[in-house]
Amino acid sequence: MVQFATRRTKLVLKNPELLCGYTSLRSKMTSAHYVASRARDATFEKLMDKYKHYSKVVAIQDLILASVLRSSSLSLQFLDRISQRLHLNRGAASFLRKYPHVFHIFYDPAKCLPFCRLTDAALAIAREESEAIKGSLPDVVDRLVRLLSMSTSKSLPLRAIFKVWRELGLPDDFEDSVISPNPHIFHLSDAHEPNTHILKLVSSSGVLEGNPFVAAVEKWRAGECCDGDTDRADIKFGFKHGFPPGMRLSKDFKAKVKKWQRLPYVGPYEEMGEKRMSKAGVAGAEKRAVAVAHEFLNLTIEKMVEVEKISHFRKWFGIDLNIRDLFLDHPGIFYLSTKGKTHTIFLREAYERGCLIEPNLVYLARRKLLDLVLLGCHAMLSSDPKLGETTVIEHKDEN
Repeated sequence: MVQFATRRTKLVLKNPELLCGYTSLRSKMTSAHYVASRARDATFEKLMDKYKHYSKVVAIQDLILASVLRSSSLSLQFLDRISQRLHLNRGAASFLRKYPHVFHIFYDPAKCLPFCRLTDAALAIAREESEAIKGSLPDVVDRLVRLLSMSTSKSLPLRAIFKVWRELGLPDDFEDSVISPNPHIFHLSDAHEPNTHILKLVSSSGVLEGNPFVAAVEKWRAGECCDGDTDRADIKFGFKHGFPPGMRLSKDFKAKVKKWQRLPYVGPYEEMGEKRMSKAGVAGAEKRAVAVAHEFLNLTIEKMVEVEKISHFRKWFGIDLNIRDLFLDHPGIFYLSTKGKTHTIFLREAYERGCLIEPNLVYLARRKLLDLVLLGCHAMLSSDPKLGETTVIEHKDEN
């Protein structure tokens, strides 16, 4: 299927002088072409390999925990009905048996149906994650306020927030546990579209009264400025960079990066003002978009998010650029992985050797579940009551 160039790509092809950063170093006809040819980072690609089936496991786990029947269990018949939505190519039973450390399959003679539930280990991890989120509710409120503060209207559609509730570490009932108890901060109203709600910051909140937040990149700059060997002109508007191993950095490339680092811009929590179509205005708008994406990733629990999910916030953040192109154009700040059926963006500076440099309790609980997923079927026996005997489950990578 032929992919047409984005609006931004067309603008670049007509006016290449508008680009002051990475985009002028390459001729990009389509996003797909550049995705295939860009420098890859083995560390992030290996991490995404580990997450290959993790999202499917989490989706089934959430369904089981939400079930009120049979002490949080689900029938395989129900999972088979929604297997296409869950991307279970060989059916529910085949997928569940690959992860006996996470799921336990049992047979109900009364209903003549097989069911599944979480193992004790997986259930303990789910409770640990839930307790970590409950214990950090002040931080949860802070993250949600920061997210709204980056919006040009200080408001966001609730459906967009639902897309990233796990990434932001929100409780699954955040409407009741976070929004409702804080009417002095949040206001939920109906939108012009049916079945759509808008979450707004209340005008009496500290942010709207002139108490702006400090972005994560500004904290990094403050630390760097304490280093006597650092040129303050490079740090004043700069971002931390770390390029993929093996990526060729020519003198021309380094010079353009240095020029981009010194380019002034409007921060993620500052008022944008009137948009300008001049060369400096377009370049400043791009750098602000980088700042917003950088701060958004800093607000997430694992400093990573699917590109499709962050795209839902684009117009609310005042970003006129193609989000995926933005990430591709700044490989020193972001890394875009195309493993699996989704594109996932990572914040480079937050990771070292495939792990968060500054882990949090929610992240640590999720990594424990990932460890159970990676165990696969190693040394596991499963008793199948329907067969009346113990059978060894063999690991087959079918999904």
